[in-house]
Amino acid sequence: HLVESGGRLVQAGGSLRLSCAASGRAFDTYDMGWYRQAPGKGREFVATISWYNSTYYEDSVRGRFTVSRDNAKNAVFLQMNSLKPEDTAIYYCNKYPNAVAWGRGTQVIVSS
Repeated sequence: HLVESGGRLVQAGGSLRLSCAASGRAFDTYDMGWYRQAPGKGREFVATISWYNSTYYEDSVRGRFTVSRDNAKNAVFLQMNSLKPEDTAIYYCNKYPNAVAWGRGTQVIVSS
């Protein structure tokens, strides 16, 4: 069970920190990812963090977004800086690369 939070309306150039709370056991043994779905588009990969904290980012967010995790709290975070209108989307977290049931996501709207 995955619950994302932290999304809201923000101006271009602003920052947001998204959180993802995961239930279940062995959270610290699997990789996690952030994904997003913009209006009228399919869900796309944003970033991933391995169980040992190795990270990888999609090209358009590299250098602006930072993914982190707190295994003691079964949580994953996405710090988003220098936000752009094209970052507007619903953001989801899930296991990576083999996703399980999706949560509801959290809406991020970046105004120009």
